[in-house]
Amino acid sequence: MNIHEYQAKELFDRFQVPSPKGRVASTPEEAAAAAREFAGAQLVIKAQVHAGGRGKGHFKNGFKGGVHLIESPEQAAEFAEKMLNETLVTVQTGEAGRVVRKVMVAEAVDITHEYYLAILMDRATSRPVIVVSTEGGMSIEDVAHNTPEKIVRQFIHPVLGLQPYETRKLTAALGLTGDNAKQFAKLLSNLYKLFISCDCAMVEINPLVTTPDGRVLALDAKFGFDDNALYRHPDIVAMRDKEEEDPREVAASEYELNYIGLDGNIACLVNGAGLAMATMDIIKHYGGEPANFLDVGGGASKEQVTAAFKIILADPNVKGILINIFGGIMDCNVIAEGVIAAAKETGLPIPLVVRLEGNNVEKGKETLAASGLNIVSADTMADGAQKIVAAVS
Repeated sequence: MNIHEYQAKELFDRFQVPSPKGRVASTPEEAAAAAREFAGAQLVIKAQVHAGGRGKGHFKNGFKGGVHLIESPEQAAEFAEKMLNETLVTVQTGEAGRVVRKVMVAEAVDITHEYYLAILMDRATSRPVIVVSTEGGMSIEDVAHNTPEKIVRQFIHPVLGLQPYETRKLTAALGLTGDNAKQFAKLLSNLYKLFISCDCAMVEINPLVTTPDGRVLALDAKFGFDDNALYRHPDIVAMRDKEEEDPREVAASEYELNYIGLDGNIACLVNGAGLAMATMDIIKHYGGEPANFLDVGGGASKEQVTAAFKIILADPNVKGILINIFGGIMDCNVIAEGVIAAAKETGLPIPLVVRLEGNNVEKGKETLAASGLNIVSADTMADGAQKIVAAVS
């Protein structure tokens, strides 16, 4: 799960991570009111979408940039009107872009230097890792490619936590001294507490800045959370913006299905992430294009299978469906009953190939055969993939 920048500021305030003050607005009038609240300060207005590269992005209405300096409440309202309910295209959104439903008006600060700071989970070591660089305010991927020596990593022991010597190492890597070094140490300590306390998968500050008046501030932030831990954080769940997500993925999450939409025309319904990826690969191997990753898990119910069918058929690009089930925990007959119920409810306007194997497979095949529906049976993954590719061709 991701959150908006203005929501990240709320978490920063809670954990005493210093950042410029800001207010969110969903109308031009609210943007003007926010600007009046910060009277006398330099201001910036930022489009709020779950994507980076907003400053260099463009709107489909012709307006350039999702981040602008503003000088008055009137200008805040003017820029908000050009951004709100318009589609912003950035390097991370692709050409489809994202609709801007909120903007944030915040204090702008003069910058002495920009740095990069992130905390994320490193799966290779099963530890948190802190990543810093003196090259902030730009794509960290470009820094990693062009000047990898300017990226410093510090792995943190999951029980001992962030140690003072590790903080000193990172402070030295950024070249911070004096009061700036002390401020950074406190900021980093509080940010690590935030990361652990909120079960974050990633916290990225780009840029972290020093200012001419001696402050160290988190100027921009990107958060990601461990979905499996969200049950512990109802306050963070409340920050979820479903309008920023693929509606099919939102619907899938409501039925505890794992779904990711792709660009192909052959939909997959599989139990188990590994089997799902193998199914996508074998469809590709035989000349097809997978339309999704859809894992119904090890113990899906008939209702979940029916919901999965509806999500699949909501994609107009889907021209055929391959169901590939290996029944370990899963009962193949439960899947068969779900498939039949879903096919009858949706009318099944496209070809369907089903491969069942494992627990109660014979009963499952009997149920499908007795349904009277136009369902093609397959004996192996390869057989199923070849049949569905041929059907949609």
